[in-house]
Amino acid sequence: MRWCNMSSAVPQETALLYATPPAPCHYLEGRESVNLFIAPSVPMSAHRYDQLITLGFRRGGEYVYRPACPACAACLPTRVPVRRFTPNRSQRRTLTRNQDLTIHGHPFTFRPEHFALYRRYLVGRHRDGGMDDNLTPEGYCHFLNSHWSETWLYEFRREHELIAVAAVDHLADGLSAVYTFFDPVHADRSPGRYAILWQIAEARRRGLDHLYLGFWVDGCRKMAYKREYRPLEAFVNEAWHPLERCVTLRQKED
Repeated sequence: MRWCNMSSAVPQETALLYATPPAPCHYLEGRESVNLFIAPSVPMSAHRYDQLITLGFRRGGEYVYRPACPACAACLPTRVPVRRFTPNRSQRRTLTRNQDLTIHGHPFTFRPEHFALYRRYLVGRHRDGGMDDNLTPEGYCHFLNSHWSETWLYEFRREHELIAVAAVDHLADGLSAVYTFFDPVHADRSPGRYAILWQIAEARRRGLDHLYLGFWVDGCRKMAYKREYRPLEAFVNEAWHPLERCVTLRQKED
């Protein structure tokens, strides 16, 4: 791993980073990925993460990182400005399909019912085995939670039946969609999309500005759904811009 200094836009106390060695990209075949991580020796806190996520960083469990691939810029941090979001026709149908669900949230705690649903989801939706390390209770907790983040779990139920769970970080200026898992039997409800629509509405209800959606990867089919939530902003050249503008600028550069 190599160490490097960060842009002056980042708080000085968190400016120590390390870059991972190039490794095969999980999203785009034939490419290599490099990530910049905040050094584990730097004390992390919810307040510090509030600053870093506005600079394109994202947490994976305890670790905070962002892509820094030298030969590729396909991964873009994204967020929805919730006050300007209006659901399209397909999204309105998703809202209607799920209006019988009730939502209840609580701070992150391990619950066997949630973990059983999580395992069913991974087995049913991620059979490529890419997340096998998270199939234990310890792996599940390390993947979704951290000791410093304000992470909540939101349950989506039809009467007593658990349909989906969304892990959400509460931030100073918005919410961050960490991960959503659901019962594959109810895939026709589009529960993952509904969870995002609910988080957009919940952020707006709380008077917040953004829902952070993590990285959109140009050319990756699994990430294509994020473009459905418009307007969508991406973090490029140390600033947030409309995603369409970022894509156009990058195509001109290529």
